[in-house]
Amino acid sequence: MIRAAVLAVLAVLLVGCGSAASAPEPGGGGVAVGKAAPAWELDWMGAPPIAVKDLRGSVVLVRWFTEGCSLCSSSAPTLVALHDELGAKGLRVIGVYHHKSPEPLEVANVRALAAELGFKFPIAIDRDWKTLKAWWLDGGAKRFTSVSFVIDRRGAVRYIHEGGAYAPKSKDAAELRRWIDRLLREDGAQR
Repeated sequence: MIRAAVLAVLAVLLVGCGSAASAPEPGGGGVAVGKAAPAWELDWMGAPPIAVKDLRGSVVLVRWFTEGCSLCSSSAPTLVALHDELGAKGLRVIGVYHHKSPEPLEVANVRALAAELGFKFPIAIDRDWKTLKAWWLDGGAKRFTSVSFVIDRRGAVRYIHEGGAYAPKSKDAAELRRWIDRLLREDGAQR
C-alpha cells in the first residue's frame, strides 16, 4: 500500500501536476509515466513500419481506437485537429486499431473506419492486442481500452489519458493539449 502511494507520488513529480497522469499498478506490466516507451508489435497500414525509436525527436500522441466505439469517434476530431495544427511543430499522431468485433478482422474495414474518422496520420493494427496488453492492460484492471499515450522527444512517456473520450472543447481535450504544448515547448527549447 505504501509502495503504491510512493510510486504514484513519484509519477506525479516526474511529470508535474496533472490528475490524469498515471502509472501502472506496482508489480504489474504496462508503461509507466517517466519511463521509455517500449517497442511495439504492430502491422502498419499503407506506410512503412514505424519503430518507437524512429519517433525520437518528435512529440508523439498514440491513441488506440476500435469500431463501434462512441468514445473513439467523439475523440477523433481532437486527434485530427492536433495532427493538423501541430504536425509542423513536431507532433506525430499515431492511431492504433484494436479489433473488438466478433467478425474477422478485415484490413479494408479498418482503412474505411480510419477514413470515416478523418485520420490522415499513420494507422497500425494491434493484432491480438499484443502492444495494448504490454503497454496498458497488463498493468492491472482498466476501465477503457481506448487509451492514449503522449511521449516526449527523448522517447519517455510523459502523460497517459486513461481512456474514454476527449471530445473537442472538453476538459480532457484541454488537458491533452496542455501536455502536448508543454512538451513541444520544453523539448523544442532543448534541441
